[in-house]
Amino acid sequence: MRIARPLAAAAALAVLATPASAQQLGIGTMGQGTAGYSMSAAIAKVLSDKAKLNVRVQPAGGTSQFVPLIDSGELDFGVVNIIEAKEALTGTGAFEGKKQSNIRMAAVLYPFLTGMFVRKDSPRRTMADLKGASISYGYTAQVTLKAVTDAYLANGGVTIADAKQVLVPNVLRGADEFVAGRADVTMFALGAGKVAEVNASVGGIRFLQMDDSPEAVARMRRILPEAYVVTVNPAPAFASIVEPTKTMAYDYVFLAGKHVKNDLVAQVVGVLAENKAALVENFGAFRGFDPAKMAKQLPVDYHPGAIEVYTKRGQWPPKP
Repeated sequence: MRIARPLAAAAALAVLATPASAQQLGIGTMGQGTAGYSMSAAIAKVLSDKAKLNVRVQPAGGTSQFVPLIDSGELDFGVVNIIEAKEALTGTGAFEGKKQSNIRMAAVLYPFLTGMFVRKDSPRRTMADLKGASISYGYTAQVTLKAVTDAYLANGGVTIADAKQVLVPNVLRGADEFVAGRADVTMFALGAGKVAEVNASVGGIRFLQMDDSPEAVARMRRILPEAYVVTVNPAPAFASIVEPTKTMAYDYVFLAGKHVKNDLVAQVVGVLAENKAALVENFGAFRGFDPAKMAKQLPVDYHPGAIEVYTKRGQWPPKP
């Protein structure tokens, strides 16, 4: 399922079709092949089609590269997971001592499905089977994903000390190391273009099962409080899900720079809220998007323009 390239082309054409005099808005995101890029490209296309906004997607090698550009005003928006957003906005975790004071929450997008996968003929079936495995790790350009990996392992009662580390900067490199045979297992988002590419390259992959028992979930959430376990069923969008599979989910969110004018953020949030069908048409994972849940109670500040929209929609103040 090669989603990123068609969306990238569509987004680029949308920008070229917009009057040159219009303000250009930038959305920071991860590189092509990632679900984050596909999300951003879908948002850019919808904003161009429905609001005639001039939007460009700016991919980067990691969150730590583009989030500071939103903080400095060089980019206007960004797509990140809730873990990265909280850390950036509070100066903790991957952003320890580097609080991004000029970033605000704009919207919760949808529950993001991720997992760890192996080759389909691997004897490993669950997280508890990862002792001795070679695992993509480190994630120097996506520092939060190191904690995500630790949470996967904790779910199975395993730590990285029980495995072999294959150091990578980001998920794309992790997938490449997997294809090259240097990693037995790596992580990625379900439905991402890169996952379909890897699936075809190695003759099939399979996502590992997670444990949804209270004890296993508690171990996972001690490391990653925002995570939860969900069951994903086989579907055309998930070529690597060969059976009902318990895996991890956490929310993806849309950030806005404090410098972006209130009326522009309100316009953007309003367009997203009213155009779920168009978002789904451009990236199927937006089926999980719920306009009624775009505002959640989080330990971060929302942009005033977004608050304006949620107040009018009866969604402010948000529930936990």
